[in-house]
Amino acid sequence: MDRGVNVLRTSATWLLAAACALMASLALAQEAAPDALIKRITSEVLAAVKSDKAIQAGDASKLGALVERRILPHFDFRRATRIALGLNWRRATPEQKERLVLAFRSLLLRTYSGALAAARDETVEFVPLRVRPGDDEVTVRSRVRQPGAEPVEIAYDMERSSSGWKVFDVRVGGVSLVATYRTSFAAQVRANGIEGLILRLERKSGAATKHVFVRS
Repeated sequence: MDRGVNVLRTSATWLLAAACALMASLALAQEAAPDALIKRITSEVLAAVKSDKAIQAGDASKLGALVERRILPHFDFRRATRIALGLNWRRATPEQKERLVLAFRSLLLRTYSGALAAARDETVEFVPLRVRPGDDEVTVRSRVRQPGAEPVEIAYDMERSSSGWKVFDVRVGGVSLVATYRTSFAAQVRANGIEGLILRLERKSGAATKHVFVRS
């Protein structure tokens, strides 16, 4: 009797494990490829900008809402903040890291909102991407064209996460958006410490004072 029960339990365990493996495989198969994800986001955002007169007129609330809804969910802000802070990230307390991520997120929100406010007749071309099954990091490259101006190369550094591909840095014309902050952040930390940097970012970005815990 006990042996039969044990066999049933073992069988049930293996069936459950097989079901979980199948679900994981299906989820992976349905996961959007990194370049497809960036293409979709770009298409949706440009369509929204071109169809909304208020956004074209620079409506800050609508611009912010568009960035919040369409762009920011696809960013890994913790990694982006860690890159921007460099060695100073290790010196921050868990609470300070939480505040840094939130403030940097708000700063990038304003940066993207400002960029979209100037968007008009851009078209975007993407360089074909080759991704091997085991790749956890890729770079999606694109070229933005606008009448009367030279094309601008934009590259998205992305990593595979449990919730799909996430952007952790954007390079415009070869210049890293995240790394450009590193020098000024380091200078601020030297002058006023990590807390001084946080206060400066919070004032500059208008970061909320209510924090959500970010794992260190």
